[in-house]
Amino acid sequence: MGIRNAHDSVLLIGFGGPTRPEEVLPFLDNVLRGRPIPKERYDEVVRHYEDVGGASPFNRLALAQAESLRTLLSREGPSFPVYVGMRNWEPYVADTLAAMSRERRHRAIGVVLAAHRSPASWEVYLRSVDEARRRLGDAAPMVDYVANWSDHPLFIEALAERTDAAIQSVPVPRRGSARLVFTAHSIPSVMAEQSGYAASLKRTAGLLAGRMNVSAWSLAYTSRSANPADRWLEPDIGDHLRSLKQDGALDVVVSPIGFVSDHVEVLYDLDIAARRTADDLGIGFFRARTAGDHPSFTRMLAALVREVVARA
Repeated sequence: MGIRNAHDSVLLIGFGGPTRPEEVLPFLDNVLRGRPIPKERYDEVVRHYEDVGGASPFNRLALAQAESLRTLLSREGPSFPVYVGMRNWEPYVADTLAAMSRERRHRAIGVVLAAHRSPASWEVYLRSVDEARRRLGDAAPMVDYVANWSDHPLFIEALAERTDAAIQSVPVPRRGSARLVFTAHSIPSVMAEQSGYAASLKRTAGLLAGRMNVSAWSLAYTSRSANPADRWLEPDIGDHLRSLKQDGALDVVVSPIGFVSDHVEVLYDLDIAARRTADDLGIGFFRARTAGDHPSFTRMLAALVREVVARA
């Protein structure tokens, strides 16, 4: 096998986020990239970032994921450097690929940090990589992507342990009656159906509930950000909490299976907005941690990397 045909690195690809308050406005402008958005919606999102401390932990968490994966691969093989490239903020994918090229990396294994694929969570990231590679020309590293991992046993294991920990935080007398709600980012219904996004989420939720031996669960959505007249995946988490209250719920355990790491859609939409709704309704609100820094998630990433190496 020639050197240019052998894998020599891993590239984690993520959304990106502002790391301090002065980055919020340029970050949002970069995400929108000229797309029209009502000023009131723009200002609302700015306030969301202010409410969670003026920054997103996403970049820090992604870099920590990369280091955990690098350490595991160094110990168990194959020993690859692990790079991080973001679509919407530093370190940008293009800059990371340029650095990889300077360090003579020829063929990387790519991992998009989104479990459930859709045009918004998968295809746009691949396009960002393709555009950056075109600009680099012949010096650009090749990128081979890992297989879909939304139903990977180690992902389900990480989610199960996170969710069970949240359930254990419910007071014992009420624990058995707590309602389990899985959440994910809403997208337009047509996009969700055509891409298999909704079906993938339901499969993850079903596998997770099965592993936990839970028969009653529901799926709700967050972070809708478009024309109210358009049809998006429902129910919204706030509406769903109100329905659960009407059904007699005393406590709700929310597990964000559609998010690998905490960022504003978790820290604001769940920890602030949904919790506020639950408080107003008199419902106990318990949120499971995301799976991204769980040891089983890191082991899954390593297994996916090894599968690509074996395929080649």
